[in-house]
Amino acid sequence: MPVTGALERYLVKPGSKVDLDKVDCGEKFLFQSGNKEEFDPQFDVLQHELQDLQKRLYAENKHRILVVMQAMDTGGKDGCIKHVFSRIDPQGIQVCAFKKPSEEELAHDFLWRVHSKVPGKGQIVIFNRSHYEDIIAVRVKKIYPDAVWKNRQRHVIEFERMLAEEGTTIVKIFLHISKEEQKRRLQARLDNPAKHWKINPDDLVDRARWSEFMTAYEDVMTKTSTAEAPWYIVPSDRKWYRNLCVARIMLDTLKKLDMKYPAITWDPKSIEIKD
Repeated sequence: MPVTGALERYLVKPGSKVDLDKVDCGEKFLFQSGNKEEFDPQFDVLQHELQDLQKRLYAENKHRILVVMQAMDTGGKDGCIKHVFSRIDPQGIQVCAFKKPSEEELAHDFLWRVHSKVPGKGQIVIFNRSHYEDIIAVRVKKIYPDAVWKNRQRHVIEFERMLAEEGTTIVKIFLHISKEEQKRRLQARLDNPAKHWKINPDDLVDRARWSEFMTAYEDVMTKTSTAEAPWYIVPSDRKWYRNLCVARIMLDTLKKLDMKYPAITWDPKSIEIKD
């Protein structure tokens, strides 16, 4: 059974209210039977198709693709990006990770550090975390008064609308894991000395505020999923299913652009390559 319908099933429809408690993080709805090994060949096909579409995107040099990837700690952003986009030509893709703002960045408006990283024509840019951290973290950790993050939600909608009107296709993906799965992944890191560097004590502080983060994500996705910049909530307890769904979302999005290789104005048969 092929992975179809991911766009429709996991889309946060503009105007709808998000309730993350109703999302089964471990579902495999689009693959009712089978396991990871059975669908590896299908994932291989999806990667090949994505590679082909990226070549057209680069050659046509018309569209810009911005992928926003958000998740709780251990949600799988790095792994998802690595697996789904592993065959993309490095010339046509860039991954930008937004960490704690520097002093220089804090001296500017919160979108200053983001705007310079958006894609140019023919490019795919993936935000591993994004400008949404400046809403979610600020809200949950009470870094600034509520009026700040509330205004930022409005600013983000306007910013993304501007990008879309200028020719950027925006795909926002929330990799949704359960609290139980996060515990398993954190414990796996603690049990493996080679992964201790991935552990940050702040991860456990954020985990204690799980319900507050879920409320913040529900609110921001409800208010910022628009026709120009939709959110998709992907069940991510099963890593293989997460990758399949994200690959399908990207493929279906790119196919809608109807991209073509540039037409040539000369006859290839008229060209002779001499010794």
